[in-house]
Amino acid sequence: MAAQSRKAATARTAPVKRMRRAERREQILDAATRAFARAGFAATSLDDIADEAGLTRVMLYRHFESKADLYRAVLDRACTRLADAVGGDTFDDDSIPALLRAASADPEGFRLLFRHAAREPDFRDLVDSLTAASREITAQNLTQRIPAGPWLDWAARVIPAFTLEAVIGWLDAGQPDPEHAAGRISQAVHGIIQAAQTSIVTSP
Repeated sequence: MAAQSRKAATARTAPVKRMRRAERREQILDAATRAFARAGFAATSLDDIADEAGLTRVMLYRHFESKADLYRAVLDRACTRLADAVGGDTFDDDSIPALLRAASADPEGFRLLFRHAAREPDFRDLVDSLTAASREITAQNLTQRIPAGPWLDWAARVIPAFTLEAVIGWLDAGQPDPEHAAGRISQAVHGIIQAAQTSIVTSP
């Protein structure tokens, strides 16, 4: 604790490197992502974020009105990065590898978006919109393989939820076997699709 206090005091008193406004904003977002990912929204203070960034609270307020404003900006950036990495509305063979690459490039942001934010009522709307969009895209891409009905709806709900948990589990496990991780997750997803198809065939 003493060492952390000395580090925080040093960060607050050390000269702050001059940056352009956009660069400073990115520095703050990077620091906030790390801090929020460690302890979540409620348990992270603006002082924690300022210490992480090596700045003062005053400098944070020059870019963000409040902790909630900063948290929303962190989530929005993570969402934008994910959309840029994964692409459009097609769920194909490159979707899971792209998702793994995005998670590996920004693991703290990925966890915040799909683990921490889901537990925060004030920010649940963003997660709910992502969930709804994922289900719709999955359903659209499964219509040629699974007829419309309850099993298509089941698969469209299960596949996005499973895939995200599989990616987070992969991150938590230390990102093992990165060359084959996407293939293993894809095998499990194909198993869900086959289960839905089999259920249709065997239903009375």
